Amino acid sequence: MDVPLWLALIVVGGLGIKLIRPPWWLVAVILLGGYLLADSLLTPVIDSTIK
Repeated sequence: MDVPLWLALIVVGGLGIKLIRPPWWLVAVILLGGYLLADSLLTPVIDSTIK
């Protein structure tokens, strides 16, 4: 199943905010960092780790 990255980020962010209740700035930094990391040179390493 292919899920768009933006949808996955919204779902993970929403669940994280609902369950853990971290500060909003921390959620934004983590989500932005994950988005930028997904489009970096480390993408093949991340893909091989997940699959």
